[in-house]
Amino acid sequence: MTDILDGSAPDSAAPEGRTLVETGEPVAGSMSRSAATILFDPGASRVTVDARLAACLCRVAADSALLPVPRERVRAGAALAFAVELTVTRASQGRPVRTDGFLDPDVGGRAPADELAEAAVLAARQTPEEWRVRHLGYLLAEAAVSADLDAGVLHAGLRLAGELTGRQLVVLAAVGRRERTPLPMAPLPADPRGWTAWGALQDVADLQRRGLLDPPPVASRPGGPVLPRLRMADLRLTRRGVLVHRLLALDFVRDEAVAAMLAALDLPRS
Repeated sequence: MTDILDGSAPDSAAPEGRTLVETGEPVAGSMSRSAATILFDPGASRVTVDARLAACLCRVAADSALLPVPRERVRAGAALAFAVELTVTRASQGRPVRTDGFLDPDVGGRAPADELAEAAVLAARQTPEEWRVRHLGYLLAEAAVSADLDAGVLHAGLRLAGELTGRQLVVLAAVGRRERTPLPMAPLPADPRGWTAWGALQDVADLQRRGLLDPPPVASRPGGPVLPRLRMADLRLTRRGVLVHRLLALDFVRDEAVAAMLAALDLPRS
C-alpha cells in the first residue's frame, strides 16, 4: 500500500475514489474524467497537480465514495473535479500550491486542508443549487494557493458563503466585476410591487446588513432630509465581501446569471 504521506492515494482507496470523481460528470461534465486521471493516474496525464494537494483530494474522494445518496456522490465528485480544474489554471497563472504546512498531515494523518476539503465537499453534497458546486470546488483550489489565508479565515469564509442565497452570491459577483461590466446607474426601487423584485432587493439589503457590501443601509428618520436612493453602481465589496468573492472565485459566475439577477431587480429603464 502506498503511504498517503508521500503525496499519493492509498492503492486500496484509488478505485473507489476515482469512480467518485468520475461520477461528478452530470454536474462537472467530461472534465470529471480528466480530473480523475490527474488525481489517480498522473502518469497518464500531461497535466499534474501538486502531489500533496492531490493526496488530500484523493483522501476526501475515498471517504465520499460510499455515500448512500446517489446525487450527493455526483455533487461530491464534481466539487473535487472543479478543484482540480482551478488548481491547474492557477498553476498556469504562476500561483503555486502553498508550502506553509496547510497541506501537510500531522502525526494523525490529517492536514488542515483535509478539514477544509471535507467541509467544502459536505456543503457541495447538501446544496440543491448545483451551480454552487463549481464554486465550492474552486474554494479548495483557491485555499491551496493562498498562503495569506489561514485555516480559521478559510472556514469562516466557507461558513459565511453557506449563509447566503444563490442570488446574493451573484450580486457579489456583479459588484466584484464592476470594472469590466459597469453596474446600472438607475436607483433601486424603493417599494417594488412584484415579489421577484422585492426578494431581489431584500437580498441586496441583507448583504449590506451583513457587512459584505458598502454602503451600509441607512434608515431615514421621520422629518429628516430625503435620502438619495441607492444605485447598484454605488455598491462596493467590503473586506468580508472580498473574502467570499475570492474564495468562491465568483469572477467565474456566468454573465447570464448576473443579467438575470439585474433583471429581477426590475430597474427603471434609462
